[in-house]
Amino acid sequence: MSGHAPPDFVCLGESMVTFLPSRPGRLADVPSFARAIGGAESNVACALAAAGHRVRWVGRVGRDGFGHHLVETIGAYGVDVTAVGRDPHRPTGVYFRTADDRATEAHEVVYYRAGSAASAMSPATVPYGSVADGRVLHLTGITAALSADCLALVRELTAPRPGRPLVSFDVNHRPALWRDGTAPDVLLELARRADLVFVGADEAQTLWGLTDPTAIRAALPEPGVLVVKLGGEGAVAFERCAAAFPPETPAPDTVTTVPAPRVDVRAPVGAGDAFAAGFLSATLRGLGMTARLRHGHLMAAAALTVPGDVAVPPRRAHADRLAALDADAWGTLHLGPGWTGHDPEGSDRTGDDQEVRTP
Repeated sequence: MSGHAPPDFVCLGESMVTFLPSRPGRLADVPSFARAIGGAESNVACALAAAGHRVRWVGRVGRDGFGHHLVETIGAYGVDVTAVGRDPHRPTGVYFRTADDRATEAHEVVYYRAGSAASAMSPATVPYGSVADGRVLHLTGITAALSADCLALVRELTAPRPGRPLVSFDVNHRPALWRDGTAPDVLLELARRADLVFVGADEAQTLWGLTDPTAIRAALPEPGVLVVKLGGEGAVAFERCAAAFPPETPAPDTVTTVPAPRVDVRAPVGAGDAFAAGFLSATLRGLGMTARLRHGHLMAAAALTVPGDVAVPPRRAHADRLAALDADAWGTLHLGPGWTGHDPEGSDRTGDDQEVRTP
């Protein structure tokens, strides 16, 4: 990726070193952990870079070994990391998690991120120019929860201003980070200021008591595109029509629903970030809404069929071929480990159709 060309995407947020358990079970019973990286925004950045886009990750790490590891690892995906701040006084955040699905009660996550370098991000420490020159700026609600300074930064970046890049916002509600009870109001405020919003129906129920996608859209009428994720069932997108309407008349939406393919899950993590990356990639390519949602599902399937949070995406031609299937063929699509044409451990397979089955 050229260091001089403006990026397609800028992703801002905290990345941490994550420790993955060597076996399922309670954290108290896991004997050892493998080191990896985690962070919603850097996950999206890595997936987009692997898909061939110019991407910059903006964050802040400690001037320590974990910080060096994060920057080197994210940079190895082809992400521009030149705008990452190095804090000599605060540490890089780390966390431990169990192997269970985040949606189950058995899932445990322990964060060691209070006072981290990333929590010191603010309008003063993150120059606006480092995030404003991309075509799309991707943010999440996680950053807003890290500190008052981080919330001030996200508010500044989502504020209307001339020349603002398209702002993508993933609600990404993490209850453990919102101890003060302000999450429902703050996340609703920030989402309503964005141009493109991702939210899970489960998140909307927890935050706002809403489960029906149409009701969620009524609570978030401002974004030009709202994507409501329905877990294994699929996703529905609301897109405001481009036709001009009087200011007092809300523009109607086009509504597109796409079911998720069947996936043999190897590790139930990273799917939401991967879905956002697939959808954003297809958006920047000018694809239609059905194709955008399908590319989101395909990128999520790539993450679900590998052990870690970030997967090598399917080759573009392969993904385009699957995204172009007719409705019946898409409805019977079944994806397993290796379906992307890459080995789950990172080496290339010889073919593109490993573990892709359509009865």
